[in-house]
Amino acid sequence: MEGADLELGELLAAAEAAPPGESVDVVARDLAKRFGADHVSLLLVDLVGQRLVRLTATDDEGGAAEGAHRAESTELQGSVYDRVLQSQRQHVEPDGQGGQRVITPVTNRGDCIGVLEMTLQHGDDVALEQVAAAAHALAYILITDRRFTDLYHVSRRTTRTSLAAEIQHQLLPSSPCCEATQFTLAAGLVPADDIGGDTYDYSLDREVLHVSITDAMGHNADSALLATLLVGALRRARRDNCDALRQAEEAHEALLKHRRGLATGQLAGINLESGECELVNAGHPWPLRLRDGAVEEVSLAVNLPFGVPSPSPFRLQRMRLLPGDRLVFLTDGMQERCAKAVDLAALVRATGALHPREVVRTLTTAVREACRDELRDDATVLVLDWHGARAAHGEGPSGV
Repeated sequence: MEGADLELGELLAAAEAAPPGESVDVVARDLAKRFGADHVSLLLVDLVGQRLVRLTATDDEGGAAEGAHRAESTELQGSVYDRVLQSQRQHVEPDGQGGQRVITPVTNRGDCIGVLEMTLQHGDDVALEQVAAAAHALAYILITDRRFTDLYHVSRRTTRTSLAAEIQHQLLPSSPCCEATQFTLAAGLVPADDIGGDTYDYSLDREVLHVSITDAMGHNADSALLATLLVGALRRARRDNCDALRQAEEAHEALLKHRRGLATGQLAGINLESGECELVNAGHPWPLRLRDGAVEEVSLAVNLPFGVPSPSPFRLQRMRLLPGDRLVFLTDGMQERCAKAVDLAALVRATGALHPREVVRTLTTAVREACRDELRDDATVLVLDWHGARAAHGEGPSGV
């Protein structure tokens, strides 16, 4: 595999030398040179996970064609692209002209960025393996380059974005999914027509996974600005190595000081070695837990929301996660009004074997359909699978 490593090294060097908006074209030219790949395209998953946007096409010589950066979109659900993203397996089929149509997932740490599609005239096992490696490298390239250009952000949008939605989107983590040895996490947010102030966040340090889900009261720019203050206070406290309790206290103090309003929230800190979970609930809906095939609400003591003067201090609560546990954090938009028609517990139980990405999509799609795509409030869900600390030492999950 030394030759393969050399090729990937050259690919990464070429991508770094190119402008950040042309990195996909660099990969396309590389695949054309090595394997005679034609019609190379990157299809990005849009912001709500319902469509794919074709970002880049190439000409028959493998170079970037005139007008290559088009915003063609296609429905994701039920498509061959959907099957590739769900299975995370490369798809190969005859193209009807003597070649092979190859579709490969572009994924990093569980974050499904999109798929790489092309035609190969002679796609043997070695070539297909190298295409998969190039797609994996492309994921890293895109994650790096989207810091320097709006191209990849703009290309994922299939509708016009309001000011409130722009603010809200920038408050979210850059990836809605993260995989590590001890856990897998995925989240999704379906915005209301009048943005309702929902956010989710997570961060992984050496010893603790930090998770938060919040709902700033109000709508549109007012709720987005309140959410900005809230998320900023939580992140500052987290980056000062504060635990969930102190994060809650600092967020509460920030809302009181600036008098912008109130917000509910749920904060969790999970020890990666022990599975011990510390939680603070500030007026927020209880999470659901799937354990051994049974779904139940985690009945936490509930404090008043952030920003509401109260003589009672926030309470830090503890529970232990067992390998195989699934926690589902959500906002009230997943439960109120039309969304009440959705049996969330039954759906969580029915999707127990699916990846958290697919669980998020199933739950949010059910709520969207129940509300006929006219949500009165944001609907947000975060799904966390706990695999177990011993997996970090190569022993696999165990019943602690």
